[in-house]
Amino acid sequence: MNYLIKALESVFTQSNLMYMFRGLGVTFYVAIISTILSIFFGTILALFRSYGNKFLRGISIVYIEIFRNTPNLLWVLAIRFMIRMPEPFDAPMYSGILSFTLFTSAVMAEIVRGGLNSVAKGQFEGAYTQGFNFFQTLTYIILPQCFKAIIPAMLSQVITVIKDTSFLAQVAIEEFFNNSKWIMSAQIDSTVNQSMRVFIIFGFVALVYFIINFVLSCVVRSTRKRQAA
Repeated sequence: MNYLIKALESVFTQSNLMYMFRGLGVTFYVAIISTILSIFFGTILALFRSYGNKFLRGISIVYIEIFRNTPNLLWVLAIRFMIRMPEPFDAPMYSGILSFTLFTSAVMAEIVRGGLNSVAKGQFEGAYTQGFNFFQTLTYIILPQCFKAIIPAMLSQVITVIKDTSFLAQVAIEEFFNNSKWIMSAQIDSTVNQSMRVFIIFGFVALVYFIINFVLSCVVRSTRKRQAA
């Protein structure tokens, strides 16, 4: 018991907690910004694939298939080490945002495309009879119905993005998992069992991820129930 207490005291110091939760702030920032950008670009890709000409449809298909069939970690590594971000976006965090945006846009595009396909084709004809043009029909009729239908799927993808931000630890971006690993390896106390420290830190990291994503999962289930009612 004394070993456990010493291990807890060595891990959960004020400075350690502040460092870990500062990393959690980076995790949220990367996840939120990349998700917003992914919804925007994913919607454009989905519109290209669903309603674009042959050229635009081809571009969207190639993009989606490339990113959906390659691992996200590959793009995290490639963009971090192969692309030099311009100022003021040269901080490592922004390479993480770029890699997640590129990858998640392809996933969001398929989610949005599924939502577009769920809207009855007769909606276009009905809108045209009311004097709407194509873009007005998309903006005021089709897309609102589409996004309402795909909210649960988008929230599920947000959960995936939050979990996958742990990949950024591989390129030393100071997000939650990376900072937690640093605490585990940087502070060695001969009076504390190191294996116990590792267990406590990884257990704490798992608990934080679980709480965040469990809450989001509950929101997803609640949203699906309301839509089904």
